[in-house]
Amino acid sequence: MNTENIKAQMRKGVLEYCILSIIKRGDAYVSDLIDELKKGQLIVVEGTLYPLLTRLKNAEFLTYRWEESTSGPPRKYYAITSNGENFLRELAQTWGELTKSVNIITNLNNHIHE
Repeated sequence: MNTENIKAQMRKGVLEYCILSIIKRGDAYVSDLIDELKKGQLIVVEGTLYPLLTRLKNAEFLTYRWEESTSGPPRKYYAITSNGENFLRELAQTWGELTKSVNIITNLNNHIHE
């Protein structure tokens, strides 16, 4: 089994949660999102990010506005909606429950093999 594929799937699974968390702190441009994700060692390319942002916008979790740029074309800044904030709370709860469960299971397995 290819561990790189599994790691990629795991990262994709938490990407929406991370993106909404970043945007909740303040409106963000795509390069801002990529920079923040890199800080957390979650490397994402624009080609992955744009379809995800479109899905989140179509689900009414995000909205955007165009802003003129002094160094090129206008930039699209994303903001979280109230629906997005509710969804983010649900994701946070699910993430907490999931990490707790995984920690219990993996720690249990560690004790079995000792």
